[in-house]
Amino acid sequence: MNDSNIGDLLKVYTRKWNWFLIGTTIAILLATVYLRYVTPQYAGQAKIHIIEEQNASSELAAFSDLDILGVGGKNKVEDEIEVLNSRSNFIEVIKQLKLNIRYNVIGNVKTSEVYRRRPFNINFIANDSIVYNSEFTFYVDIHDASNFGFNFLEDGPVKIYSYGKNIETPIGDIVLTPNSEYLKQYVGKRFLIEIIPVFKVAEAYQTNTIITTGELSNIINIELIDAIPQKSLDILNGLIAEYNQNGIEDKKIIADRTSNFINERIKEISSELTSVDQDAQDFKTSKGVTDIASESNIALNLSAANRQELENARTQLNIASGMNQIISEENGYDVLPANVGLADPSIANTTAKYNELALERKRLLKSADEQNPIIVNLDEQLAGLKGTIKSSLTGMERNLGMQVNNLSGQLSRINSKIYSAPGNSRQLRDIERQQQTTESLFLYLLQKREESQIAMASSAPKSKVIDHAYLKQQEPVKPKKVITYLVSLILGFLIPFGIIYSKDLLDTKVHNKNSLEVITKDVPVLGELPRLTKKDNKIIINDDRSVLAEALRIIRTNLDFLIRTKNATNSNRNNIVFITSSTPGEGKTFVSTNLSMILASTNKKVLLVGADIRNPKLYSFFSGDSVDKLKTATRNKDAGLTEYLLDDSIQVKDIIRPMLVHHNTIDVIYSGKIPPNPAELLMSSKIEDMLSEVSEMYDYVIVDTAPMMVVSDTLLIAPYANHIIYVTRAGVTDEAAVKFPLGLRDEGKLKGISFVVNDVTLDELGYGGKYGYGYSKTTKKWWKF
Repeated sequence: MNDSNIGDLLKVYTRKWNWFLIGTTIAILLATVYLRYVTPQYAGQAKIHIIEEQNASSELAAFSDLDILGVGGKNKVEDEIEVLNSRSNFIEVIKQLKLNIRYNVIGNVKTSEVYRRRPFNINFIANDSIVYNSEFTFYVDIHDASNFGFNFLEDGPVKIYSYGKNIETPIGDIVLTPNSEYLKQYVGKRFLIEIIPVFKVAEAYQTNTIITTGELSNIINIELIDAIPQKSLDILNGLIAEYNQNGIEDKKIIADRTSNFINERIKEISSELTSVDQDAQDFKTSKGVTDIASESNIALNLSAANRQELENARTQLNIASGMNQIISEENGYDVLPANVGLADPSIANTTAKYNELALERKRLLKSADEQNPIIVNLDEQLAGLKGTIKSSLTGMERNLGMQVNNLSGQLSRINSKIYSAPGNSRQLRDIERQQQTTESLFLYLLQKREESQIAMASSAPKSKVIDHAYLKQQEPVKPKKVITYLVSLILGFLIPFGIIYSKDLLDTKVHNKNSLEVITKDVPVLGELPRLTKKDNKIIINDDRSVLAEALRIIRTNLDFLIRTKNATNSNRNNIVFITSSTPGEGKTFVSTNLSMILASTNKKVLLVGADIRNPKLYSFFSGDSVDKLKTATRNKDAGLTEYLLDDSIQVKDIIRPMLVHHNTIDVIYSGKIPPNPAELLMSSKIEDMLSEVSEMYDYVIVDTAPMMVVSDTLLIAPYANHIIYVTRAGVTDEAAVKFPLGLRDEGKLKGISFVVNDVTLDELGYGGKYGYGYSKTTKKWWKF
């Protein structure tokens, strides 16, 4: 893009500088009104630290020394964020704060919500479950400390009630009680009360809550933006409290389940221990022995080691059988005992995953039923996990059984060496070892039960509050005044810019000489004529110094240059100039008349011929007090071009009408009467004879012809023209219409064509509309600046 194009582009926008001024002014005013009445938004923020659970301090560590938990119970921060931002947590917070009931005071311009400083409280007779799922509105008018108005419609009839009286509503009776501390300041005000389903309010705040964390960090930032600062703080604090409370309850549930399982095992082992003690007592009583020395230390040591392995295998088999029995008897999806002493870490991990899903299912059932797709999905996962656990336990039982059988066989072979000892010693030692093994397991379970109870009593929350909810900043985060004004200024510039750009982009009209020259290229554009107001004369006068007159003088100069240039290569007078256009209304007759006047002002002989015999317009220009039709000795004073072409007896001199217009003398040949066959009439050879004759008589012959795109009249007589001035009208003539005569020129049907732009606005006019160097001043209207 060259400098000229850039300059032209800039002029398009600089001419409309008042548009930008008005646009920015309106934008700033709108921004001011917006900031005055928009509800500001405040950001509440809180920060918590997710605590990593340690096996030694958790109820899940009851059997940690058996290493059945594998890698431990650390929660991922990403998972905790999802738990914290769960729908069920928000529902509980909304219920606690009663945010499903909104108290809105109606003002003159906008309605504002009242949060804590409410003039009255609403009590529902219906169950909470009904209220939590209801949706309706009503209006309350505060009259005084004892009465108020109530209605369901904004413009409906108002009923007067006293505070404490029952009011019928779609969900049952409600009772309004006054809050005397704040009631007086709202006397005369109207309140809009909105009852909204809890889940809708919860979902809205869930969407607006932003929870973030740093990479590899256990610190969680929680942010909530709301129109009422205190409400956002209460919601954040309530959300953290609910999250921690749920974590504590989950731990207690698992601890209770684990403790119950251990108690059941203690009962079974206690019974076994009692039986073994009784066997030892009975044996010693029957045999009358108190102590028997070992006869073979090596055999006994091997037997002891083998028996210890056998007892451990039996213990594992017993625990696995008990666990399998619990799973088989469990019909629902309750949590399973965790960390019961199984040596298989995969079973412990699967059990932990099962308990996690079971707890999630239990929480979701608070706000959903069992047909909920999420609950159904969880049921499918729990059923799969339960099957996996049962399959693993069954396989473990099978393996442990084989191990017990193998160890029993080994023990039998070792005991065969001991059987050579006195039978009493062997039997007593067997009973004592069984007694010791059972007693050690019993004491072990008692210890773990106490540890589980201590862990349950000291269950800690999942997170530590670093920062309780506080306002991120005292100023509103929305809207920001600086940004609002900046955006309004940008829009104030962009909207006018977009309108001007779109208009210029979609505009295919000719507007001035420069835009026309882009299309015509090597075809000359003689000049441009300014747009006239109703007060301006349509015909120039003698010694005229108006913008129109100066523009015509430029066209005259350029036309004379074309005539002289062509004379250098042509022997004829080269003075026949056709004036035409694409369509009617583009100003060809206006150009013909005024061009004739400006040529005549140089004391040249000028003939103006009205060749548009279909729609003659010359008569309208040569009428009035300023026009004097000079008397001539003609045979037919009313004859025109039509009569000349039809009647061979009429000579050219008979149709010439001398005119004195504003002290300028020109000769005119009117078009005459409108014939029924104008095209055929113009095909007569007399038109060529007439133009040849008047060409010798006058310095200039200006011919006002018919529009070329409407009729073929001009094309029929175009070969007789030395020059064809094609008139375009700014803002009317399309670029495609300009290409029409250029195509005829390329085809050889038109010669000597040039262009003139008519009706150009003052802003678009060449030299900034300063033709005449100040001889004619134009005062702009006030709204045009």
